[in-house]
Amino acid sequence: MTPRRKTRQIQLGTAMVGGDAPITVQSMTKTDTRDLQATLLQIWALEVAGCDIVRCAVPVREAAEKLGEIKRQIRIPLVADIHFNYKLALIALEQGVDGLRLNPGNIGGKPFVMEVVTLAKERKIPIRIGVNAGSLEKDLLAKYGGPTPEGMVESALRHIRILEECHYPEMKVSLKASDVPMMIDAYRMLADQVDYPFHLGVTEAGTPGVGTIKSAIGLGTLLAEGIGDTIRVSLSSDPTEEVKVGIDALKALGLRKGGLTFVACPSCGRADVDLVKLAKEVEERLKDLQEEVHVAVMGCEVNGPGEARAADIGVAGGRGIGLIFKRGQVIRKVPESEIVQTMWEEVEKFLAEKKAEQASAAD
Repeated sequence: MTPRRKTRQIQLGTAMVGGDAPITVQSMTKTDTRDLQATLLQIWALEVAGCDIVRCAVPVREAAEKLGEIKRQIRIPLVADIHFNYKLALIALEQGVDGLRLNPGNIGGKPFVMEVVTLAKERKIPIRIGVNAGSLEKDLLAKYGGPTPEGMVESALRHIRILEECHYPEMKVSLKASDVPMMIDAYRMLADQVDYPFHLGVTEAGTPGVGTIKSAIGLGTLLAEGIGDTIRVSLSSDPTEEVKVGIDALKALGLRKGGLTFVACPSCGRADVDLVKLAKEVEERLKDLQEEVHVAVMGCEVNGPGEARAADIGVAGGRGIGLIFKRGQVIRKVPESEIVQTMWEEVEKFLAEKKAEQASAAD
């Protein structure tokens, strides 16, 4: 892993972004923001899933006017997503949002951006310059013959300079594209030119299957190079799935801890248990854990015992039975039909013991 890129730090409500702050995971509501109850229910579900920052679409005035009430009833920072109409950004700021996302290609010109910046500056509300390959300014599309990494970077720099001219460095930058190599190249280019924090994302990544793969490659490549301060996985799915994928991506790179770390072998002809079924059942039973725990479900004698021993709680399946491991030691042998329930019981015991150990150490 490359050391993390040094950036300025900004604050969105209770969340710090950039500098040495932990990398945050964001998502966006998929409800009509004018529907207060539906939007709140989705945000509450995102909070439970571990979302750090939430963004709401603000396409019309009525949506902007709902942001204050939404803000009052949630626990995570709220960002207003603004396109086309700069006046909606002004209303969102008046409603007390924690951040703004502006697309420089469609907000209406420098005077309007400057008006928004003036009010944001008064309230010290960060602005994300959201460059998207699908909505670059017409002159840049003509200059580069279509969307390119160079055009995206020029667009970002153009609007970064506007905020700098207003002496307002409270910003982060995104350079999103559905084309993964284009997105990676754009972030790499800009990383050498500015020190503002980056919001990473592969836009319009697709359904959970292909979208997870594209996001993992795009985000993972940059994060492994030390680039990125906050991320959003864009999936055509329930937004809580975006958060789960984002958290798992960070955990896979050792950039986030907490919750379930789940390991399972892919199964093969040596397996004496229905490993695929068993792994799904164990993961489903444990998926909502918030406490940090490492669980392994293995299916044969080749790698099974070793991987199971390396986990906090593990199982190595055999013919009709499962050997349950805890902190590297075999503690039980149970029938295959009892493995899932036994794993749950042992995880609960492990977490209770861990909590007691931490409390004792604190005394």
